[in-house]
Amino acid sequence: MKRLIARFIKDERGATAIEYGLIVGLIALGLTVGAGKLGDELNLSYERLSVKISGWFK
Repeated sequence: MKRLIARFIKDERGATAIEYGLIVGLIALGLTVGAGKLGDELNLSYERLSVKISGWFK
């Protein structure tokens, strides 16, 4: 029984999986935030372009 407990305590596979999960979560969060900011900037650029183009046809 002592060997089983000692082997369980030394096993780090679960910790590694958790670390990889956290890394993937942080990367996903960064991509989500980055994509949102990129979308906002693209929307603003298209609105500015629309105003300039509509000014040409008045």
